[in-house]
Amino acid sequence: MEIDGAVAIVTGASSGIGAATARLLAERGARVVLAARRMERIEALAAELPGAVAVRTDVTDPAQIGRMVTRCLELHGRVDILVNNAGQGLHVPLTELRADDLRAVFELNVVAPLTAMQAVLPAMRAQGGGTMVNVSSATSLRLFPGLGGYSATKAALNLLSQVGRIEFADSGVTVSVVYPSVTATEFHQSLRAGSFAGGGARRLPADPPELVAAAIAFAIETGEAHVMVGPPPRSIVPGGDDPWSGGLARPLAPTPGWVGGHGVATPADPG
Repeated sequence: MEIDGAVAIVTGASSGIGAATARLLAERGARVVLAARRMERIEALAAELPGAVAVRTDVTDPAQIGRMVTRCLELHGRVDILVNNAGQGLHVPLTELRADDLRAVFELNVVAPLTAMQAVLPAMRAQGGGTMVNVSSATSLRLFPGLGGYSATKAALNLLSQVGRIEFADSGVTVSVVYPSVTATEFHQSLRAGSFAGGGARRLPADPPELVAAAIAFAIETGEAHVMVGPPPRSIVPGGDDPWSGGLARPLAPTPGWVGGHGVATPADPG
C-alpha cells in the first residue's frame, strides 16, 4: 500500500514505537490518527504532525475503540492503515504467573488488537482494501524462561493475524505481523508484573524505536506477512532456517542475563 495520502490509525501512539511510527507515516504523507490513553502526549504529538489528530482511547474498551474509528471516518471518510502497537509485558516465571495478570495482558495484547481489526474492517471492505499491521515480539519465535505468559499472548496475536490475512484477503485487506527485538522504549517501566533482567557479557544493543517504525512502514508498503525488525527490515518465514524465525525448534536454555525491549526480551546471546 502507498503510505502517501493514506489515513492511518496508530494505537499506543503516546511514546516509543507508536510515536515513532506516527512520525514516520506522517513524514511519508499519511494523515495519522493517534490513539492512546495519555491525551496530553498525543495532543502534543498531533501538534507536530500535519493532518494528525489525537483521540483518547483505552484499547481494552471496545466502546472507545469504536468511537475512535468513528472519529477517524468522520474526519477522513476512510481508514487505510491500522497499526496495532499498544501492548504490555509480563516478565515472571510460570510458577509466579498470576491468572489475573495473564488475563489483563491477554486483553491488551490479543483481544484489543482483534477488536480494532473488527472495528476497521467494514470501512476497509467498503472502500476496497486496507492494511493491518500487528506489532508482535521476537519472543513469540523462540523460547525464553520467564516470559511464558507474555510470549503466549504474542503467539496468539500471530495466529489471529495469520488467520485474518486469509479471511480478509478477498476484501483486499492485508494483515502483517512485525517482530521487534530489543527496543529502547518505556516498556520496562510499565510491566504488568515482574521486572526487567539485564546483563550478560554480550548484551545486545537496544534498537531505536525508529527502526521498528521502519519495519512497520516496510510491512505496509510490501504487504509481507511476517517482518523482522532490523537494518534493513526483512521478510521471514516462521519455522524457516533464519536464526530467529526457526521458532520453537530452537529453544534457548536459561542464560546468566537477558535483555528486553518493547514487549520483547532477547537473550544475551541469540546465537
